[in-house]
Amino acid sequence: MNYIKTEIDGVFIIEPKIFNDSRGYFFEAFKYPDFEKNIGPVSFIQDNESKSCRGVLRGLHYQKGSYSQAKLVRVIKGCVLDVAVDLRSGSATFGKHVMVELSDENKRQFFIPRGFAHGFLVLSDEAIFTYKVDNEYSPENEASIRFDDPDLNIKWPMKSSEILTSKKDLEAVSFKDAEYFF
Repeated sequence: MNYIKTEIDGVFIIEPKIFNDSRGYFFEAFKYPDFEKNIGPVSFIQDNESKSCRGVLRGLHYQKGSYSQAKLVRVIKGCVLDVAVDLRSGSATFGKHVMVELSDENKRQFFIPRGFAHGFLVLSDEAIFTYKVDNEYSPENEASIRFDDPDLNIKWPMKSSEILTSKKDLEAVSFKDAEYFF
C-alpha cells in the first residue's frame, strides 16, 4: 500500500496495490503491520457500514474528549467526497480540512486520527461506505459542526438545495461554538 501524507499532520490517504486479471481483482484492504509502520499503533475495535443515495451528506461528526475516535474509511460501492476537519486547538492546521474522493474504482482509504470532525457527501447514485473505529460510540459525547459553516469554507460540489442531511446535522453548531481538542 502507498501511504500518502496530507497537508494536515496525521491524516493519510492510503492507496492499495490492486492486482487485476481476467477473473477480476484482488487487493489487501488492511494489513496491520504496514499500517502501524506508516501511521502508528491504532487498535480498531469496530467496523461500521452505511448505505446512502446521491446528495446525502453525513457530518461533520465527532466524539468529544476521551470518546474521540480515529477512523479508517473507504467506499465499497459508489463514490463520496470525504472531509476531515482539524479540531486540535494547538495544531498549526486547526480549523483546516482535507478533502478526498473515495470510490469503488480508486479503492482509496482515508485515515482520520482522533481530534477531527468527519463527514462525507455521496456523489454517485448510491454509496456503501465502511469504516473502522478505535473507540466505542457514546451518544452523550457525540457532537456535530454545520457542514456549510462559513468559517470552514468547505467547497461541497453540490448546491445546498441538492443536499440531503439529517435534522440533527442541520441543527449542528457552528465551528466557533464547537468543542475543540486540547
